[in-house]
Formats: sequence, C-alpha cells, structure tokens
Amino acid sequence: MKNNLIFLIVLFASCNTPTKNINYPITKKEVVVDTYFGTDIEDPYRWLEDDLSIETSNWVDSQNEVTFNYLKSIPYRDKLKGKLTSIWNYEKQTSPFARGEYIYYYRNDGLQNQYVVYRKKDNLNSSEEVFLDPNKFSEDGTISLTGLYFSEDGKLISYTISEGGSDWRKAIVMDTETKQIIGDTLTNIKFSGISWSGNKGFYYSSYDKPEGSELSEYTDRHKLYYHELNTDQKSDKTVFGDQREKYRYVSGNVSDDNNFLFISASNLTDGNELYMIDLRKNSNIITISDDPSTDDYVVDNVDDTFYIFTNYNAPNKRLVKTTLNNLNRENWQDVIPESENVFSVSSGSGYFFARYLVDAFSQVYQYNYSGDLVRKVELPGIGTSSGFYGERDQEELYFSFSNYYTPGNLYSFNPTNGEYNIYWKPEIKFNSDLYTSKQVFYESKDGTKVPMIITHKKDIVLNGKNPTILYGYGGFNISRTPGFSVTNAVWMDLGGVYAVPNIRGGGEYGKEWHNSGTKLNKQNVFDDFIAAAEYLISSNYTSSDYLALRGGSNGGLLVGAVMTQRPELMKVALPAVGVLDMLRYHKFTSGAGWAFDYGTSEESEEMFKYLLGYSPVHNVKQNIEYPATMITTGDHDDRVVPAHSFKFAANLQDKHVGEDPVLIRIEKEAGHGSGTPLAKVIDQYADIYGFTLFNMGVKKIK
Repeated sequence: MKNNLIFLIVLFASCNTPTKNINYPITKKEVVVDTYFGTDIEDPYRWLEDDLSIETSNWVDSQNEVTFNYLKSIPYRDKLKGKLTSIWNYEKQTSPFARGEYIYYYRNDGLQNQYVVYRKKDNLNSSEEVFLDPNKFSEDGTISLTGLYFSEDGKLISYTISEGGSDWRKAIVMDTETKQIIGDTLTNIKFSGISWSGNKGFYYSSYDKPEGSELSEYTDRHKLYYHELNTDQKSDKTVFGDQREKYRYVSGNVSDDNNFLFISASNLTDGNELYMIDLRKNSNIITISDDPSTDDYVVDNVDDTFYIFTNYNAPNKRLVKTTLNNLNRENWQDVIPESENVFSVSSGSGYFFARYLVDAFSQVYQYNYSGDLVRKVELPGIGTSSGFYGERDQEELYFSFSNYYTPGNLYSFNPTNGEYNIYWKPEIKFNSDLYTSKQVFYESKDGTKVPMIITHKKDIVLNGKNPTILYGYGGFNISRTPGFSVTNAVWMDLGGVYAVPNIRGGGEYGKEWHNSGTKLNKQNVFDDFIAAAEYLISSNYTSSDYLALRGGSNGGLLVGAVMTQRPELMKVALPAVGVLDMLRYHKFTSGAGWAFDYGTSEESEEMFKYLLGYSPVHNVKQNIEYPATMITTGDHDDRVVPAHSFKFAANLQDKHVGEDPVLIRIEKEAGHGSGTPLAKVIDQYADIYGFTLFNMGVKKIK
C-alpha cells in the first residue's frame, strides 16, 4: 500500500437544507488522500483524530451544545430521568468471596456512583465494615475502582483505579488489616490484572508509555513486569515481552500454590501462546503451547499436574490435564471432553463447574478432578448463571441467576450435596411477573438459523406500533446471554420491546459461529441483524417507524454498517463508542489486535475492498435520508478512540437530507463505558430513550 497525504484547509458549510430547527456546527474539511492498492480514498475529517488539538476540543463543545439544546427540548426528558432514578434506587450486591481472615463483597445502596467494598471477619454473620469506598476517590465519581488483587494470605492488596474511564490504570498497595497505603503508586498499567507472588511483590502488564497522546497513540508491545514491594517502579523487572517478536496482549498469573507463573501472549484477540516459569527453581521460560491459532489457559494445578482449558482439536472447547514433565499437546488427556455445546469452566471447593451455553441459555454441570460427572445443577429457571468459583477448601460457593426480566438473585451452593438457597434477593420497584421472554429462530439471508430473545410486557398488542430496541454485538467470540438491566427494565416498563439476536461473530455456538462473522465473512453479521429487524416487523412486534437499532463498540460498527446499508429499515439509530472507520481502526492504541475479526486495509487488495464496502465512515452517501441518529462516545475513550464517532457524525451531518436529526453526544471525563458514574449513566439513558421515543412520534410517557 502506498500513502499520499496532501493537506489543504478548506472551510465549508453544509449545502444541504438544515434539519428542522437544528443548525449543525460548521465543520472544517481538509484535503487528505490515502492511496490503497491504486485507489485514492479521501479523508476530509482526519484532523478530528488529533485529540490534543484545541480545534478538536472546540468542535466537541460546539457539537455538544447543539445536541444538548435538542435534548433539553424533549418534553419528558426529566420524567425519564426520574423514572430511571426511581427504579435504579435499590440495593445491589455481589457474591461474597473469602480472602485471608475476611469475607469481602461489593454493595451499592442504590444511587451511589460506585460500588463500595465491604467485609466481614470470619463469617457472614459477623458485623460488616467498609473496606474501600471508591466514591471518596473523587467528588464527581469519575475515578473508579477497577480491580482488587489480594496476596496469598490476604494480608496485602493491590487495587487498581481508572481516571475518567481510561484504560490506563494506577495500582495502589495497601495493608488489609490497617488499611494503610504501602509504597508508591504504580502508574501506566494497561490491559492487566495483578498477580501476587507470596507477599513480596506481584506481576502486572503494560505498554511502553506513548510519546504522544495517551488516548490514541498506537501501542504494540505489551510486557509483563515484576514489581517488588518498596522499590521504585522504574526498577521493575521485565519478565516477558522484550523478545524480538512483539506481543500486543501479555498477562501473567501465579498458581494458587505459588509454584508456577503462567504467561499468556498474543497479537490478536483470538488465540494465544502459553508459557510458564517454575518459580521454585526460578527456571527459564518453558513453552506449553506456541500455537497462536488456539486458545489455552491454565484453570488450576495440583502439584505438577496442570488442568488446561483449550480449543485445540475442540472448537467447542474441552478441559484437559497434563504434567510438568509431559507438556506436549499429544499427551494432553481429556478431563471434560468437547460436546455439541460450547462451555466455560471454573473451579471451587475441589470441583470443576462447566457452564454450557445451550441456545444462549446456561446449563451447569459439576465434575470432580478425575473428570467424573457429579451432578447437573438444576438452575432456578431459564436464563444466565454465573459464579461457582472459589478456593479449593471453600465449603460453600455462590452463584447468581437472572434473565432479561428477572433481577439477579444470589444463591449459596453446597458442593457436597448440590443444594442451594437464596443468599440475597434485590428489592426493586419492578414487577417481573408482568413480563415475558420468548426465544425465536429466524432465517438470515443465506438461510442460517439465528436465535433471538424478545422481551416485553405480557399484555402488549402485536399491532406493529410497539417502540422496539433491537440490540446486537456480533463479534470477538463474545456471547450475548440474557441478563437483567435496569435500563432495559425502564424501556419495557414504558411499553417497549427489547430484542437481542445471537448473531454470527459471537461465541454462542463455538469457534465456527465466531469465524463465520469475521474478516471476509463480516457481512454475515450485518445480514443477521437486518434479518432480525425484518422478523420483528413481519411478526408485527413493530414497524420501521418504531424500530431503533442499538449497539456499542463492535456493536456500534454493527449499527453504523446496517444504517448505511438499509437506512429505511429503522426510525432511530444509536451507535455507541463504535468502530466506524474500518480503514484506519488499526492505527490507534492496540486496535491492530482486532485484525482477527476485521482484517486490515493494508493486508491485501481484497481485504481493503471488503472493508471499504461496509466501513460506516466511508459509506455515508450524499442526499440520502438517514434515520434519526444519536452517536454516543466519551472524550476519554482510549479503546475505541472517539475520532471514529467524530468523523462519522461530521460525515452524516454533511450528507444527510430530511428532517430527522443526526447528532453526537460526547460525554466528558468518560471512556469506553466501564466505571462511568451512575449519575452520568442515568443522564445518558434519559437522553437516549428520550431521543428514541421523541423521534418515533411519542408525545408523552406515563
């Protein structure tokens, strides 16, 4: 590929008739041309990629001014905010977990911006105390707690924080008994957990600090470090990642017995190499698997026997075992063999728990370490279960269960006899008995059967006039399983339908399902989503006048691609933090690691043309009437940089005709979504739902 860049600043004002009552900001165009395999591609909004420039900052402010003036005019915006606040105002809690002499758990009393960490000594019947309150990290709640990592005996902890939603983290070490900070705060940690080695230090991962913008600068060498307590971070030892070959994603985990360090290294979001170090001998790096085409990680070890979860020769995955002196893959022995359903596995109380996905619903089976089936765990209903993990000597485990209309209950589980009881039940102003979910299987463009779960009030009338949100993702082997959300509850309480198809690109049916939605098969994902919309319309759940498409990140790409391919299909489009410039996504942060799903514009002419054919930024056409669109992003998103959304919004405002608004809502001091203060989340959804309903012609809400 050859790149030719020519810069010439040109001011312009949209020549289109402005959308009724909206005057979009004048956006500067520059003549910038990239040449791909002999094809010139213009990129007039390249300057919006510079997140450090005053011009970009001013553009953000001017767009937000237009957007928020519009949103303020929606007559029931405040009522929506009040409804969201009312339903959200209930106590929420996570499953407890034991570390050292204490049992820890997270709890939110209802409307706190961040969950608080509590603990009890010895058992759950003792008195509780606040261990860590992230709401005190900052006045506006924009500094969030992102992880708790305990030493083996639970006497020390390193907790990580994010500022303004950034993926860059800081790590703070604390004595758990006295709650006193120990040593210096570690900085510039990214895409990393923390794994202790005894009480002397821990392992973490990060990139070399970018020379330019922390938000958007390209990063491609991830390294694993060891930090010894009470030493300067500058002296931290590089354990892995200094090799000639660069890895974008590196992680290290110390075994529970502190005998081994397991290292995962990969360049893509699919597949990894697996290595280890015998810490008893401080050995050199030992290879377990150097095949990056498969996914392998160590679930547990008993002495020198390792239990590895893998998709090697098993697209739907399997659990195998091997020994330190017999690591070759040909010697791996099945513990839980592959089945027709994809599964994940956890360990606790001396057992393995296999959580199978059967048409996107959970089924859980308990096995001993010899691979014998102990029992099928009969879950409380049809939905999603998570949990079933803990220490090997733990006598009681915990799991949660929910679906799209049932708030998550927590259950205590006895692994000896399989009995369980409700440990905690939320008290929420939402009556689940009024709602129902239905799973349907519809046919996509190529004849593939795709499942979709449709949830709504039991008494809705199928008259084609129900406001409907069709939500999708379709990528990175991620499965969309039913789970409760306050925002979805509010939407359905308003009379809306919420539909989620399990489209290709996800992991619901294993590696083949994922691969059939990647690279030159990516159009399958969009076709599956389009077919889901057509099913909802033909079945009279809704019509194009009452249909909204929503998705975030890779799902933002999904919405952007479908709205540019079929703009008449929906009334409202809601792409959030989307990957929208498919020719340049790999130029920012660690975006090149997404190439397994997308391919890149540089790898071949065929791949370039395929990406160009659906890239949302490049497929906005002149004089087309697009649906009412509200793009949402955060100004601190350093995973999918906001330039994607900026360029898409500028292009839409330039070329769109008709009266439906095309707006961008840019949250300040916010990132990709994780750790966003609750107050901001409530404001965001009041705006999203208000924009959606208002543009569907809804005059008032109950």
